[in-house]
Amino acid sequence: MQSDRTGPKDDEMMAVSPGAPLYFRVAPCTLCTSPSDSLETKSLKDVYEFLWENNKCIASETIEVDFLQEMQNGSLQAERYVSFTMQDINYILNVTEMLKEMSTKREPTIRPTPAMMKYLTFYRNLMKDDPVYFAVGLLPCERLWGWLAENLNTPPTTAYYFWKVENMGGHPEKHYRALLNKYLNTPKKVVKANAVFRAQMQNEHDFFFSS
Repeated sequence: MQSDRTGPKDDEMMAVSPGAPLYFRVAPCTLCTSPSDSLETKSLKDVYEFLWENNKCIASETIEVDFLQEMQNGSLQAERYVSFTMQDINYILNVTEMLKEMSTKREPTIRPTPAMMKYLTFYRNLMKDDPVYFAVGLLPCERLWGWLAENLNTPPTTAYYFWKVENMGGHPEKHYRALLNKYLNTPKKVVKANAVFRAQMQNEHDFFFSS
């Protein structure tokens, strides 16, 4: 049963002091399909962790895709990995250009796949909004890849063990937690950030799925 609201109403979008909890209704992502229709009240102090936990089901879906499972057991064809790597380079080039606001001066030469094009288009749309949402859009890549590396049981003897090692041990919270908790300081902003985060988690999933 849904609990009573104890904090600000949905239309009370006042900023709160740092460290104070936000109260709002969220649709928890309890299964690897879509968020539940039932809403519950959350007292939120850590937006950074909330965004991950509320969308972690997509990470669980992603680790099961054929590409990663074959990488894990060592049966992935080299051609598929090369193609994946080229698209990853394409991602880095494009996002770096966006961050430098130099995309019109130097165009990447790698042709994106449909999944990558969709991913990059979402980033370009984020450039038109408050910069904090671009930061939110960057976070799924860092959190998901680290999580995948930690949870893939890739034996050291396989050709792709290096991918696991290279992506382990990151600490994105050092760069994102304070930033997100400072600027996502109203229920409305957190709800919007969650939508951005979820869309980018899905774009990551689709990138792996199509590789």
